[in-house]
Amino acid sequence: MVKTMVKQAVPLQPVEDDGGADIHLQPMEDPMLEQSPELEDHDYRNSAFPFVDTEIVRDKLYQLNVHKSMGPDGIHPRVLKELADVTAGPLSIIYQRSWESGEVPADWKLANVIPIYKKGMREDPGNYRPVSLTSVPGKIMEKIILGAIERHLKDNAIIRHSQHGFTKRIIEL
Repeated sequence: MVKTMVKQAVPLQPVEDDGGADIHLQPMEDPMLEQSPELEDHDYRNSAFPFVDTEIVRDKLYQLNVHKSMGPDGIHPRVLKELADVTAGPLSIIYQRSWESGEVPADWKLANVIPIYKKGMREDPGNYRPVSLTSVPGKIMEKIILGAIERHLKDNAIIRHSQHGFTKRIIEL
């Protein structure tokens, strides 16, 4: 059981002083704010967290491009792809625990930022764009979470057809 703090924005309204010169803000009274609890109990074992299946992780590992660069953790995509059958199990456990706890391994938060030349004079720093090389296992976890979010949006019809530009292209016959 994990307790999380629910923070809510408090709307403010201007209040004039007697002379009209000094204006200060005070919280508005909102009946909806009084009804919401400050702490909510979440039992993550019984909630709608998707289970990170080993097969999903294995499929993502097989889809890795071995010609991409490794991140700051030094794990090359070729190693993960070639050892997909061995690493899928432990990675799925790490991904599931990370999903449930809301914590990401510290190494996955690091990035090597490399300046990539665009065009113009090479001496001008403005002619370079930064590219972040992040951890490959962290990127795989991001793809799994993105897939879960996309499924949720699709299953619950949250994105309307008029907002199709924000979703993957789906060809309807």
